[in-house]
Amino acid sequence: MADPQAISDDSSEEAEEDEEEARRIREGFIVDEDEDEEEDDDEARHRRRKRRKRRHRRRDEEEALEDDDLELLEENTGTSFRNRLTRLRRGPEGGSPPAPSTSKRKPIVESSEDDLDDEDLPQVQDIQRIWDDERAGGGRDDEEDMDDFIDYEDEDEGAGAMDEQEREERRRERKKRERERRRAIGSRPELAGIDDMAWDEIHGVFGDGHDYDWALLGDDEMDFEEERLKPEMRYQDVFEPSEIRARMLTEDDDLIRAQDIPERMQLATSSLSQSSTLSLHQNLTEADLDDAAMWVTVRLSPRKTRDFFSPEGPYNMYREPLVMAVTYALRFLFVQEFEVPYIWTHKRDFISYFNPQEMRTRVQLISLAELWRIYALGQKYRSLAQRKNALALSYARLNVEDEYFEQTIRPKIDSVEVVTDATEWLTMSYKLKKQDAFDFQFHDDEDQAETRKRKAPSRISAYEVAKKSIVSKLADGFGIKPREVVYNFVAQENAHFVDDQELNPIAFAEQFTDPDAAVAQPAEELLRRARMILATELGKDPLLRQAMRDLFKTDALISVLPTERGMAKIDEHHPYFNFKYLHHKSITQMMDTPQFLHILAAEAELLVTVSTFLTNEAKSKFERRLNDAFASDSYSDTARAWNEERSRVVQEALEQHLIPVGVKWAREWLREEVEDTLAAHCGNVLRERIDVAPYITPEMKPGDTASVLAVSWGKGDPQKDAITLVFLDEAGRLREHIKIDNLVDRDYQDEFTDLLKRRRPDVIVIGGLSMTTTKLSSKVRSLVNGEPPNLDPTANGVTDGWGPSEAPREANEQAFNIPVMYVRDEVARMYQHSKRATEEFSALSPVAKYCVGLARYVQSPLNEYSALGHDITAIPLEDEDQHLIPKEKLLLALERTLVDVTNKVGVDINHAVNDPYYQHLLPFVCGLGPRKAQVLVKKISAMGGNLINRDQFIKSSLLTTKIFLNAAGFLRISRDPEAKLSKNRHADDDVQDPLDDTRIHPEDYELARKMATDALELDEEDIHDEHPSHVVSVIMQDVDNEKKLNELNLDEFAVSMYEANEDRKRHTLNVIREELLKPFSEQRAPFPSLGPWDVLTMLSGETPRTLRMGLIVSIMVVRLEQTLVHIRLDSGIEGVIDIGYLTEDGNIAPKDVVKKGQAIPGVIVDVKLDLPADQFFVKVSVRQSDLRAGDFLFRSVKRDDQWNLPQFERDLEMQARKKRAEIDRTRRVVKHPNFHNFNATQAENYLDKQQRGDVVIRPSSKGVDHLAVTWKVDDKLYQHIDVTEINTGQGGNLLIVDEKHQYADLDELIVNHVQATARKVEELMAHEKFKHGSEDELHLFLKNFVAANPAKSIYGFTLNRRKPGHFNLCFLANKNSTVQTWPVRVMPESYCLFDAAVAGVPELCDAFKVR
Repeated sequence: MADPQAISDDSSEEAEEDEEEARRIREGFIVDEDEDEEEDDDEARHRRRKRRKRRHRRRDEEEALEDDDLELLEENTGTSFRNRLTRLRRGPEGGSPPAPSTSKRKPIVESSEDDLDDEDLPQVQDIQRIWDDERAGGGRDDEEDMDDFIDYEDEDEGAGAMDEQEREERRRERKKRERERRRAIGSRPELAGIDDMAWDEIHGVFGDGHDYDWALLGDDEMDFEEERLKPEMRYQDVFEPSEIRARMLTEDDDLIRAQDIPERMQLATSSLSQSSTLSLHQNLTEADLDDAAMWVTVRLSPRKTRDFFSPEGPYNMYREPLVMAVTYALRFLFVQEFEVPYIWTHKRDFISYFNPQEMRTRVQLISLAELWRIYALGQKYRSLAQRKNALALSYARLNVEDEYFEQTIRPKIDSVEVVTDATEWLTMSYKLKKQDAFDFQFHDDEDQAETRKRKAPSRISAYEVAKKSIVSKLADGFGIKPREVVYNFVAQENAHFVDDQELNPIAFAEQFTDPDAAVAQPAEELLRRARMILATELGKDPLLRQAMRDLFKTDALISVLPTERGMAKIDEHHPYFNFKYLHHKSITQMMDTPQFLHILAAEAELLVTVSTFLTNEAKSKFERRLNDAFASDSYSDTARAWNEERSRVVQEALEQHLIPVGVKWAREWLREEVEDTLAAHCGNVLRERIDVAPYITPEMKPGDTASVLAVSWGKGDPQKDAITLVFLDEAGRLREHIKIDNLVDRDYQDEFTDLLKRRRPDVIVIGGLSMTTTKLSSKVRSLVNGEPPNLDPTANGVTDGWGPSEAPREANEQAFNIPVMYVRDEVARMYQHSKRATEEFSALSPVAKYCVGLARYVQSPLNEYSALGHDITAIPLEDEDQHLIPKEKLLLALERTLVDVTNKVGVDINHAVNDPYYQHLLPFVCGLGPRKAQVLVKKISAMGGNLINRDQFIKSSLLTTKIFLNAAGFLRISRDPEAKLSKNRHADDDVQDPLDDTRIHPEDYELARKMATDALELDEEDIHDEHPSHVVSVIMQDVDNEKKLNELNLDEFAVSMYEANEDRKRHTLNVIREELLKPFSEQRAPFPSLGPWDVLTMLSGETPRTLRMGLIVSIMVVRLEQTLVHIRLDSGIEGVIDIGYLTEDGNIAPKDVVKKGQAIPGVIVDVKLDLPADQFFVKVSVRQSDLRAGDFLFRSVKRDDQWNLPQFERDLEMQARKKRAEIDRTRRVVKHPNFHNFNATQAENYLDKQQRGDVVIRPSSKGVDHLAVTWKVDDKLYQHIDVTEINTGQGGNLLIVDEKHQYADLDELIVNHVQATARKVEELMAHEKFKHGSEDELHLFLKNFVAANPAKSIYGFTLNRRKPGHFNLCFLANKNSTVQTWPVRVMPESYCLFDAAVAGVPELCDAFKVR
């Protein structure tokens, strides 16, 4: 390094200074000697850059050169430096002589802002290139000079630690980079001829472009540091939570996907729900199964309990096998975590009667519906077990030993309600101990000074207050503890007896009175409080509460009465009329009907009140049993007196505690049961609609898919709607979509028949949104069958919906053997407006999308319903009651139906991966769900989108173990008929297995192979070198396979397996045999055809209830004939009126009675439905005799059998009286300018814009002998005065107000009463103590005044908003008191403060001060 002492101020040595060093000195740097060393690691360079940034930050805070330095420079150089605050950089010192170009002293050029602003000067980046080119143009000589150049910037610290060899390598590397840089930039010939002096001047003025590298480096480092510290961007930071939930990307969704548990078992709600929640449960253990099985079995159903557990039940001998079957089911569900379809399909032998000695005896112990019921009850028991564990922990924390709790209560805890009651009972019994357990103080705690705290509201009940007092000792004097009473009650025998008192209750209670007469309570009050203690402890006992709930479950009665609003709104046609006066209906009779849900809905609408109570017999029996457990057996007068007190305790416990608990529970229990029943019914209706095979023609084989032509006319308007035709091929792909205006014109008919010839659909389906669809169906049938269109037998050659028909055509040259049928369109109606339809067929019209939905439904009803997702709840399954079921509960029931049917059919996994529409079935496969199905499809797609065998699910980590076991038997891998099995027995990784295309589970493959081997009568040696499933392929292709398999003795085989390893496989063997014969055979019912009423309801919305004989409907005359009138109903159904039903005479021409387009009422006489002929019409009568009778009997809602007829008649009479009174009131007219026929609200609205004191006289609701006078007190404040009219008998009336003021006529009443009262009100409102606004505002004013003037008191007046026309006097005595309010009544002649009447406001103030 350069020697610091070698630096000289002599001007002759300045030529040796390096230009870079000079530049740095001019910029204000003083390069420290210890920074001139080289460095070779990034850490040292980073420290150097940080120091450089710190120096530059200090640059603006201190002067670069002081005045003394500037003067010294001016003396030595003769140049002024006043405008440039820079230092010269030290040049290099070394042994080599300086270059010739630096032998002369370089002139120092001043730089100014004008120079920097010169537009002709190059930019910074240009200067950078010029400087680089100058260095590049120096040739090899300059490079040699640069060899000895010391780059202080690159070799600051750390260079001293390097040896000479390392330093030399560093220089060579630097020179190499320099050469590469020069080569990349290239030469600049336009800069040739610039000498070194010019370069020096340019460099001195502009620098080399690196002046601000320090700032750029700092920015880069800061940006890097910010990027490093910035948290990683997640999708949660970008998307809305609702969208994340919709895409199933929450943390819960990730957890569900990752866990090896069936998805539906991880959810607390349906997987179809938009708000699915994770179930945080703990699974049952083997130790829990026995208790769980007994708990579940007795709750399966009343029928199951009666048949299996009743001594006279038909299946009483199978009671133990039933409990064992439930145990197995619970083990599979909650220990091994298998879903219901897996158990029903592959483990049915465990839930059926299985006896090796009685293999011929087949008894199905548990049905599929009961298996789902076991799953639901198991979930409830699991929750109960968790709550019982929490209760045990709470009891342990109390650190007490309660024999009654441990031996009597705990063994009888069998419901969540009992757990809650037991928790409440423990809290009540040991609350004081629990508080003391946490109220301790350590010995080294300092005594804290008592601070005055604001008094908190008391949370101590009257029971706790009495329990802490002497009254508890009096309660002990009843001779028996409440828990002993309950024990006697439960055991139905008196194991504990009463200790009789010698004194009667009153005398005994007097011993506990307080000696201080001022606070002493009478003995009766003490006894009352003692009874309250005992009644509370009895009423809180868990066992008594459970006994009361059991009693309500069997003996409760329900009654309904209408409210005032309900009386008027619920008439004979209202759906709630059925139970409007329901009376004493048994709770057991309401279990299987939705009536109770309608009752709760009516109660929520404030139309009825519902009361639940016990029968008198049940209540008396319960009370008698409890009295027997409590009473003394003695016969003395004292014992009888004490028994009377105990009877009062029992009655209080019943009325105040036990019965209210029973009422509340019974309502909720009945609601839950009815909702479950109704949801199950909706699930069964859905099963009827989806558990059907796709439509096939007689020529097709089961499993084939039909090609479908769907036709619809939309709403059927000939002027607006065209006929839409959509053709879907066998694969469900849209192949053709056309529109035609009609099927009347020959050209359109030819176009239609040409489509039939080209596509040859297997079936034509018809759907529409109006009754005109029947005309379309008739036209289509005629064209397909080659027949002329059928004419309406009632029309006599009339026109159809498309206008006049052409001349009748002869039969078509060619007829098509294609069935034409109506199909359900409820799914298609939803699909046409769905987001899914827009994504799949964005270019189609809504009617075309509707046709796609019709065709898809025919090809696969299950697939079309499954694709609805959570919108499936919008499908009307139970028209009148479905809306009463909570959506989550309905979704759960419908999802279970979809799961059952989907697993019954099976899902082709390769088809599902490659077909998004078919993929909708995959989430319903056993073990899967929306999340697991989603990730499964992604994994298979990543592998190429095709699986060869089921082994790949495990070997390729597509499914975890439990999910594979659940789903494997339902995920089929269709077999290529041309594929051949490998000869190598072990080469099964990439070959197909015929068993993968069956319902046989992989764990039963060996059984299937064994069965095939035995049926073919082969030995192990015969198939040793073949693929394991080779024999399966052989037996499947054998023409005599059915005979060979039926010859096998499966019963004997099942017995041998059971004896070998207790494995139950009898049903499984049947499944294997069926699958070897017909793999994945169709097990669903054939595709159903719609009935006439189904079609009529679909097209018109009419049902047998809305369209039946005797109903009066509105009809419109469409066409007149000589003996016939054609009409149309509002729903679009057409009909006729025979001339005999037109008038009473029956012989008047129709044109003389009605006109075309006329709307008239008519009575339905008959409904004609002919589906094959597409004829739906009604016959109607418009005779006055038929209309006069009305349709009240047909439209009125039927009353329930339990009807409170006397109450109904009383209310009917009361309503009639009110109606008559209303009529009388509205008819009354008083000749006075202020009289208006208003009610109270109308009067207030009228006076709203009038002046204060204005009056309205109106009729009174109290009768014809009353009048109401309304006058305006203030804005939005009106006083209503009741005026009674009394006939004096002398030809005049007397008007009486408040029984104190009498007036001869209305004018006198207005002047002497209303206006006089108004003047008194005005006088008080004008007083200085009156404050406008509310009473709260006056209170705030008083408090603020006293706060500002603590030594004063204050009072004020304000209007009484609750009693218009009166005032409130509010006062505050001092700052520590509360605001007091006294009423001030205003009379026409005075003010009344309490009972004191004063004439004026001053007197009122004086009366207040005196009082």
